[in-house]
Order: sequence, then C-alpha cells, then structure tokens
Amino acid sequence: MWLGVLYALGAGLLWGLVFVGPMLLEEYPPALQVVGRYLAFGLIALPLAWIDRRSLARLTRADWKDALKLAAIGNLLYYFLLSSAIQRAGGPLPTMLIGTLPVVIAIVSNLRNGDRDGRLPWSRLALPLLVIAVGIACVNQVELDALRADADADSGRYLLGGVLGLGAVVCWTWYPIRNADWLREHPGRSPRVWATAQGLATLPLALAGYVLLWGGMALSDSSFPMPLGPRPAFFLGLMLAIALLASWLGTLCWNQASQRLPTAMVGQLIVFETLAALSYAYILRGVWPEPLTLAGIALLIAGVVTAVRVRPQCPG
Repeated sequence: MWLGVLYALGAGLLWGLVFVGPMLLEEYPPALQVVGRYLAFGLIALPLAWIDRRSLARLTRADWKDALKLAAIGNLLYYFLLSSAIQRAGGPLPTMLIGTLPVVIAIVSNLRNGDRDGRLPWSRLALPLLVIAVGIACVNQVELDALRADADADSGRYLLGGVLGLGAVVCWTWYPIRNADWLREHPGRSPRVWATAQGLATLPLALAGYVLLWGGMALSDSSFPMPLGPRPAFFLGLMLAIALLASWLGTLCWNQASQRLPTAMVGQLIVFETLAALSYAYILRGVWPEPLTLAGIALLIAGVVTAVRVRPQCPG
C-alpha cells in the first residue's frame, strides 16, 4: 500500500507541472498549448511503443477505443479547460477547484466501486475527508482574498475561468475512475504499456487539432506567429518537458498507484497534485505562503495520512 502511495506522490509532483505552462506562456492560446503538449507526448511515446510493440499488439480494438476516450477527455479536453481557466482567472482559482478532486473522486468512487474494491466505511472516511476539505478551504481563502483585493480584477473573466475550471474537475473525476477500471479489468497488463498506449492514442488527436488550429488562424488573419509562437525555443522545450515528465512519467506513476490502491483512496491522493501546484505557483511568485496557507497544507497532508490508514471492508 505504501508503495502505491509513493507512486501517487510522484504522479502529483509531476502533474503539478501542468499548472506552470499556462503561467509561463500567457501570450500563447490555450489550444496551442494543449496540442503542443500532446504532440510532444505522442512523439515521445513512439520510441517507447517500439520497445513495447509486442505488448501493445495484444491490445484489442476495444482497448484502443478506451485509450482514445481517456486521451480525448483526460488529456486534451482536461488540459484545454484547465489552461483556459488559468489564463482567465489566474493560478489560484483553478488550483482551488482542482483541489476539490480528492473529495469529489473519493465520494463518487466509493459509491460506484464499493462492491468491487471493498467499501471504505463512511464513518471512518468522513474525518479525513473533512480535514482535507478544511485544508483546501484554508488555502483557498488566502487566494480568494488576494483576488478580491485586486482593483483591476475582471469579475466576468474570473467567472468564466471558474466555469472552465469546473469543467476540468468533471473531466478529471471521470478519468482516474475509468482508467482504474481498465487497469483492474486487465491485471496482467503493464501500467507502463497502458501509459504508452494513451500517448499513441493522443498523437493523431493532437495532430488533427494542431492542423485545424493553424488553418483557423490563417483564415482569420490572426497576428499570432504560427507554428511555434513568439518564443519558439522556449515553447518547444517546455512542451517536451511537460510531455515527458507530466504526461508520460506522471501517467505511469499514477497507473502503478491505481493497481495497488482502492479507487476511493487513490482519488484522495490527487491532493499531492494540488500541493505541488501551489508550491510551484509560490516559487514562480517568489513569495512565502501566508500562515493560513501553511496551515491548510498541513491539514491536507494530515487528511491524506489519515485516509490511507483506513482499510476497505471486504465486498459483500
């Protein structure tokens, strides 16, 4: 179990990097960041696919359909909504919304998968979920106060960012639950191969999106310099780094955790992504977190540690 927790921690640290891209590439359209990241992810998956070609050949047509669905919703759509939300509302609000995922996924998966994984008793799950929720609320209170103090804040823009962030939450409530379903249904399959399969499934989707985006900009006489924007070297380097670390290695770590832990418990461990994203945001700001933020982080960690000690009751 603790090995699964360590894998989830690694996934969270790597996935937190996806919040950095929109902050560093504010002048880049979110759609370009999405297709750029996942084109890089798909290209990185090609040599990995050659290494695992025999295992990939065992995947059925139904498996590839599942990989396409996971790639489209959990990769492309999720990151488009998230990056759009960050560019419209800044980092704090989307981080706040994504921070609710441990609670949302734990509740949904405990209701949905209790018969399969064993049901985590609500009486014992309630306290860690409450601690996590209070910790998130503490962290977010500081961020919301900062937003209200900004005289130049555009409330409509922030509201749209919030709606897009909620869409990202929906995508990433569905993704880990459906991904865990496939891994549990195929216990003999390698999580590494499944991560690579999702990368391959992403490649044609991202390529088609890139072509459509480029063509749309050309038809609309956009002044944005395609194909790589005003900072091509930085854009390429950042997309490759996020693709390798967050998309492939992060997915691999998450798949390893999903095979070792109940889905409800894995859902709570997405809190590591929130902690990583907040840490990276404060590093980019060059400021130390407020005392209430530090208290919230401590509560988040305490809630996770308490939650992983809860053992599921045997199905039936």
